[in-house]
Amino acid sequence: MLKRLLMVVALFIAACPPAAAQESPMAAPTVHVESAELSPIGQTFDAHKATDAYLATVSPKDRARSDAYFEGGYVLLVVDIVYTLVIAGLLLFTKASAWMRNNAVKVTRYRRLQVTIYVLQYLTLVTILSLPLSIYEDFLREHLYGLSSQPFLGWALDFGKAFLLKLIGFVILLNVLYAVMRAVQRRWWAWATVVTVAFMILFATVYPVFIAPVFNHYAPLPDSGMRNTILSLARSQGIPATDVYAFDASKQTNKISANVSGLFGTARISLNDNLLNRCTPSEIIAVLGHEMGHYVMNHVAVSILWFGLILLAGFWFVDRTFHGLIGIFGGNWDVRSIDDPAGLPLLMAMFFFFMFLAKPLTNTITRTQEIQADIFGLDAVRQPDAFATVVLKLAEYRKLDPSPLEETVFFDHPSGRTRIYEAMRWKEEHLHDPDIVAGPTSPQ
Repeated sequence: MLKRLLMVVALFIAACPPAAAQESPMAAPTVHVESAELSPIGQTFDAHKATDAYLATVSPKDRARSDAYFEGGYVLLVVDIVYTLVIAGLLLFTKASAWMRNNAVKVTRYRRLQVTIYVLQYLTLVTILSLPLSIYEDFLREHLYGLSSQPFLGWALDFGKAFLLKLIGFVILLNVLYAVMRAVQRRWWAWATVVTVAFMILFATVYPVFIAPVFNHYAPLPDSGMRNTILSLARSQGIPATDVYAFDASKQTNKISANVSGLFGTARISLNDNLLNRCTPSEIIAVLGHEMGHYVMNHVAVSILWFGLILLAGFWFVDRTFHGLIGIFGGNWDVRSIDDPAGLPLLMAMFFFFMFLAKPLTNTITRTQEIQADIFGLDAVRQPDAFATVVLKLAEYRKLDPSPLEETVFFDHPSGRTRIYEAMRWKEEHLHDPDIVAGPTSPQ
């Protein structure tokens, strides 16, 4: 474009006669042009005021309840890791872990079968010991804060299904990891990372098709304007989904949610019945725009990459602490080496302790992706006010207005204030766009 402009200017100059050949300078023609001062974008709209006004629509009682629920999670983080360490210590110092290993050795001389028998005993015992805490965290607490109306029998059935799936997954994964330990010994932690990342990819691929339906009934959304709008949005973003599925999450929780999940041809758009029943069409589309952002920006693959690096550091940490503690207590625990199944409680305890310490980092990774998906959804759907109101519904179980440090350490999603301000700032920058002018008015 610049080259063309320069050529036009050069040709114009070449076509003009030299100044000396002109008898006298000619007066340039003048044209009267009327001008008016444009009002700057955002002059009549303040994103900060709109954010404060949206937050003010939540009653002090509701905010106190959601804050108490979310802040209680901080305490449970510590309780969970202490519980994990106590159970590991109990299994090791009472030599219960060594006893389970010896039982496996008596049954078979094949190492793989020994690992399988040990893992079955270990996971069953740990699940029983952890059951009181699980009942409180996942059942009683959800009912106490009005986030679930599921009967205990239904919760127990889901818990049993999850236990069986965990049993199958852990038996397979730990057999492979212990085989790696036996094969490479000192550098097991590097190869363990590769194996675990491969399992993460496999899980992300099979989850929407084979695992999610174990807990909920998935059915295609009936042909409707909503279904067509969602699929049209998906096609416009290059998402290879041919249907939209709804699932009956209301039998377990009152929380709204949706997802675009799957890898390698298993992509599936799913939204729960709470979202359909509790939200407006604009809010539903705003949520789906966010979820599609995760898929389009390959957040599953990016997360696996980041968490693979964290796993590498975590397995190295486990290796170092395991050998250090075995050097001190190994005789008391009757744990012989890194590939001895009797040492699994120590491996698990050190791994979860590392992940507890890494929580601010892992939260930052996921929170950053959530912010990216928020912005993607705003650009794709252009419904800032619908996004703001749906964030207020999410505030039933997420703290709306934490301190910056609190948000950095404990939040795996942006806070309600952050997300609503993003939406209002986006609106401020698009205030004179025709669809925004015609849209709803934000509170001020």
